[in-house]
Parts: sequence; structure tokens; C-alpha cells
Amino acid sequence: MFLKRSVSFSHPLIYYFDLISVLVSRELKLLYKRSVLGIAWTLINPLLQLAVFSFVFQAILQVNIPHYASYAFSGLLVWTWTQSSLIQATGLITNNRPLIRQPTFPVAILPVVTITTGLIHFMLAFPVLLVFLLIDGVSVTPAILLLPILLVVQFGLTVSLAYPLAAFNVTFRDTQHTVGVLLQLMSYLLPIFYAISQVPDRLKIIYVINPMVPLLDAYRDVLLEGQVPNLTALLGLFLATVVLLPLGYQIFRRQRDRFVEEI
Repeated sequence: MFLKRSVSFSHPLIYYFDLISVLVSRELKLLYKRSVLGIAWTLINPLLQLAVFSFVFQAILQVNIPHYASYAFSGLLVWTWTQSSLIQATGLITNNRPLIRQPTFPVAILPVVTITTGLIHFMLAFPVLLVFLLIDGVSVTPAILLLPILLVVQFGLTVSLAYPLAAFNVTFRDTQHTVGVLLQLMSYLLPIFYAISQVPDRLKIIYVINPMVPLLDAYRDVLLEGQVPNLTALLGLFLATVVLLPLGYQIFRRQRDRFVEEI
């Protein structure tokens, strides 16, 4: 009833936009309910991780990367958006029983809501990244205007993966725990706190097949180098999203009829 009162029905696009806005607002309120620091945790968590890993990689392992704070923080923000969104996406169906059981509710927008919430967290933390860039003496160039393209590509790629993960977790409840462990391990297999040039050649195949690697490179090209990212890699990411998005949605759609029975 809450959704019916809060959302406009004048046009399908307006309806879905309003519905997503209501659900994102609800998710943010629930996430920080009774939290003293509230949405400040969006910044506290990555900053604490940055402090710990900067100490490990710079003071102990002596990784030599120019503008290290900006390099590491940019990678951390990009990866945190995808990682947290996919972990939350696996529990979308099982954690939203009242909505799923409403016959007219468009279940397919739930992954979009989760990824949008992650995008808001990213944008709230982005000014802090700009501060890091200024402190490191990195000049902001017109290349930053390409940032929305990277956000769209990452959004689409993350939604593509969120659809099948949300569907699989309904039948196989271990999916959520497995995904959490795998994504945690993957964070160490990404050049977030170190450079890919430091990876031995025999292991670089692991990085070549990971779509997050060229995405991280693209963000850093735009923000740290002030240049246009590798267009070939960016086109490859876009094509991968074009293929994976309908495939992931089809998996979700085929499982959708079983959601009410399973939960």
C-alpha cells in the first residue's frame, strides 16, 4: 500500500522512475536506521581500509606508485560499489518477501534499486576522492567529462551480474555466502593497492580476463592521468555488458515464477 500511495501511475517510465526513487530512499533509511554516524559510514569504511592497506603496501611492502593515496582510493571506491552491490543483490528476493508476494510488483527493478543505491554511495564519496587528487597535486582535466560513460558501463555490468545472482540465491541459499567470500578474494586479485605491472607475467592471465581491471584502468586514466581511456578496452566492456545484461535478465525472468513458492 505504501508503494501505491507514493508512486505516480501517469506513465510507465515515470512510474518506474518514481518507484525506484521510493525504494532507494527506503533502502538508505533502513541501512542507516538508528546509526549515530549514519551515511558518514560511506566515507569512514573506505578511508579506514585505505589507511590500513596504505600502511601495508607503502610502509611494509614499499610499493612505489605515484600519487598512491589517489590511486588506491579511486580503485577502492570503484570496487566497493560493485562488491557491495553484488553481495546485497544476492539476498534481494529472500529479503523482500512482502514486495515479491504483491502480484503487480515489478520484481525486476530490485537489482536496479540496489545498484542505484551503490551509485549514490559512490557519488557521496567522490568529493573526498577529488580532495585526495588536489592534495596529491593531480590536475583535473576535461577528460573527467568522460566519467559518466564509465559510470553507465559499470552500472550496466553490475546489474548484469546482479540478476542471475539474485535468482540463484532463491534456490541455492549458499549463493550469498559464496559470493561474499569470492568477492573478498577477488579484491586481492585486483590492482587496487598495487600496480598490474608488479604482477608476474605467468599470473597476468587472471587479470586479463577480469572485466574490472580495464574498468579500474579507465577510471584512473580519466582521474589521475587526465587522458582518454583505452577506447578498445572500453568498447569491449560495453559489448560485454550488451551481451551479459539480457542474458542475466533472462535467467532472472525464468526463475521469477518460482520466487513466491521458494520464499
